[in-house]
Amino acid sequence: MLGMGCTRVEERVAAAFGKLKEARVEFPFALDVRFGGVLFALPALLINGLLRHSEKHFSLPNGFYGLSHIFILIAFMALCRIKSIEGLRRCPPGDLGKLLGLDRVPEVRTLREKLEHFCERGAVSEWSADLSRDWMAGNPDLAGYLYVDGHVRVYHGRQTKLPKRYVARERLCLRGTTDYWVNDALGQPFFSVNAPVNPGLLEIIRREIVPRLEQDVPNQPSEAELEANPWLFRFALVFDREGYSPNFFLEMRKKRIVCYTYRKYQSEDWDRDEFSRHEVKFPNGEVVELELAERGTLLGRKIWVREIRKLTNSGHQTALVTTDFLSDAARIAGSMFSRWSQENFFKYMMQHFGIDKLLEYKTDPIAETTRVVNPAYRELDGKIRSNNGKLARRKATFGAIVVEGELEKEKVEEYERQKAELQEEISFLQKETDELKARRKECPRHITFAELPEGEQFSALANDKKQIV
Repeated sequence: MLGMGCTRVEERVAAAFGKLKEARVEFPFALDVRFGGVLFALPALLINGLLRHSEKHFSLPNGFYGLSHIFILIAFMALCRIKSIEGLRRCPPGDLGKLLGLDRVPEVRTLREKLEHFCERGAVSEWSADLSRDWMAGNPDLAGYLYVDGHVRVYHGRQTKLPKRYVARERLCLRGTTDYWVNDALGQPFFSVNAPVNPGLLEIIRREIVPRLEQDVPNQPSEAELEANPWLFRFALVFDREGYSPNFFLEMRKKRIVCYTYRKYQSEDWDRDEFSRHEVKFPNGEVVELELAERGTLLGRKIWVREIRKLTNSGHQTALVTTDFLSDAARIAGSMFSRWSQENFFKYMMQHFGIDKLLEYKTDPIAETTRVVNPAYRELDGKIRSNNGKLARRKATFGAIVVEGELEKEKVEEYERQKAELQEEISFLQKETDELKARRKECPRHITFAELPEGEQFSALANDKKQIV
């Protein structure tokens, strides 16, 4: 009647009548318990704050399973590589229960019900923010250099028609939602920001990430210290080429935040005589020697930055730019080239922890005032890009047509015919492109979500349970 593995009958009956706040934890003698080794990880989980803020933000009604049971179960599921809640069905409930000091773990339906209680009143976001602040305070040196990158969770479901976005690992445009992660130099995550409507990396940093970091990053210099040293900065942001923007660099410098990124539109190679060997120490303790060179560079006629290049064994020059005028070139190179740790984080999380797994089928409404790309503008822009590609190919073909050999009448006539046909196509495409550009100019690029046509509207995937798990 009570289910597989239920041996603590009295407590379960009391829980069924609401007379038990939660079951007591007991570890009786047992042999050959599957996944038993994860118990050795429990002290590390507790030190990292697994239960530190649970009672502050969450509560559960009286029952057999309490807060600590659920939190520890979720952590153990991750360590056991159980990548989804449904995966719990394929595991022995009694063995997993023994790891919690109980007779068995909850059924999938019960676990979903418990998680539903956690998602009330925005508690998940507050809990996540408290943990993030704790992790930063515990690693103040690492918290001074923040790595920001987006990760697309591809969505193949039918609950909502999410907009398409480019997925680099698939080299395709697919429907999905983007999570922007903030990690330290070792790849350890501090927090993430979900963007079902993706305005781009810079807008997310500007609107969601920087305000939070200004409040949470520990050991920031005081206003007096910033006033005394014009090169002193609050913290550093490191991101890939998507964040390359002289305007954004200037905006962040006014906030005393420095930026590191790879340079776009790299100019000709520098003379090899400019490069010299530097000992570079990476945040993980690894020490390597790199060939580095440095120049001052004016970007967009707006802001001076330091451009540092690394010379590889093949002769390729990798260029990075930064507004950090305080650190030496070796420190800057070590910080920039540590971006691989965040890439490794995404790869490891996808492979071992199911970071892309869908946990529930619920969706959340999107605020009507949210700005989105106008579908009409996107369609016109796509046609213009297509026409521009056709024009470039036609013009290249037009220029490549020549009369070879003797100037015979037949060859000249064929030459003139081909040229005339191509000229007609080029004129038609140019006229069509000009008309499309005129229509695009009159069409607003962004509109509010409420202004989207009914067939284009969509919902966001529910994210609270995903944040917990």
